[in-house]
Amino acid sequence: MSFATLAVLSLAALLGPLLALPKQWHLPVVLGELAAGVLLGPTVIGYLHADDPTFAFLADIGFALIMFVAGARVPVRDPQLRAGLGSGAGRALAVGVLAAVPAFLLARGFDTGHTALYTVLMASSSAALILPIVDSLSLGGPQILRMLPQVAVADTACIVALPLVIDPRHAARAALGACAVIACAAALFLVLRRFERDGLRRRMHRLSEERRFALELRISLVILFALAALAVRTHVSIMLAGFSFGLVVSAIGEPRRLAKQLFALTEGFLGPLFFLWLGASLDLRALAGHPSFAVLGVALGLGAVAVHAALRVTGQPFAVGVLASAQLGVPVAAATLGTQLRLLEPGEAAALMLGALVTIAAATLATSLTGPSTPKDALAAPAAP
Repeated sequence: MSFATLAVLSLAALLGPLLALPKQWHLPVVLGELAAGVLLGPTVIGYLHADDPTFAFLADIGFALIMFVAGARVPVRDPQLRAGLGSGAGRALAVGVLAAVPAFLLARGFDTGHTALYTVLMASSSAALILPIVDSLSLGGPQILRMLPQVAVADTACIVALPLVIDPRHAARAALGACAVIACAAALFLVLRRFERDGLRRRMHRLSEERRFALELRISLVILFALAALAVRTHVSIMLAGFSFGLVVSAIGEPRRLAKQLFALTEGFLGPLFFLWLGASLDLRALAGHPSFAVLGVALGLGAVAVHAALRVTGQPFAVGVLASAQLGVPVAAATLGTQLRLLEPGEAAALMLGALVTIAAATLATSLTGPSTPKDALAAPAAP
């Protein structure tokens, strides 16, 4: 990788904001970034190579930061969110049970044997996508607030379950690794909460702001990378490390200055770089060579939308259920892990991503049917000064 390549990546990343610019389209920024990666990757031009070690490592950093920001955006401290945690968990569980049926049929129909993997994929909800959509479009009201615990529970559960179902032979090892990461995150919560109560964090914040040390950002990155190292060492996706630490920060109260710094670092460079890498890693020509997997991808996406929309019987509006079906992080991790471990058939990784794109398209359409009803600040997690 060279500075010329970085310049091309930075230029290509602008396609995301350009496509998201028309508000009436309701398009997530990541769609343009993924499309740019596909165009520059082996599918079309062949300029970007996802197997470049430097490119792949920077993409891993971006993925960890994306999941950290996603976890930090979950309004853990919102009383209404905590009040709806039980019903949200119940809805997430119901979606998981419903997803098992189409997952079994698709695994049998396409002879992949991945029933458990498809169940997790269709049951997942992406906080990294849904929360920014809710925030940017000022979606609110009681139904949206009741959806947020469902998304948080589903995202967390599927992140933990993914390494167990994608490689069942090493499920015990993955389970121990997941427990180790979660235990470290829980210990961090206790330590950081003590620092907050003792006023140490505020004193450090004032010193950092006065001297321009960026101490909170530096320390956050140390913790994030240490958790990511533990995840890699224990053969767990770095998605779990980033998301769990983000939840810890949200529970403590993310300082506004840290939020701005992380937004600049993630959304300005490393996040787009990850999605460009992801697009470049998908050779969609494999779908042309295996057209049945194109059908599988569409079926996975439609299945995820259907099982989430089925909660209409519980009183959840149809559009809100479809919005909750949007997924990205879990399919990304499944495609990445499955490819690295050679557990997926040729073209199957692209099918998983195609299914995710179907859910994003459906959620985008659903947001056009769901108007703003409360100020977006009402849905934000309380932030420390």
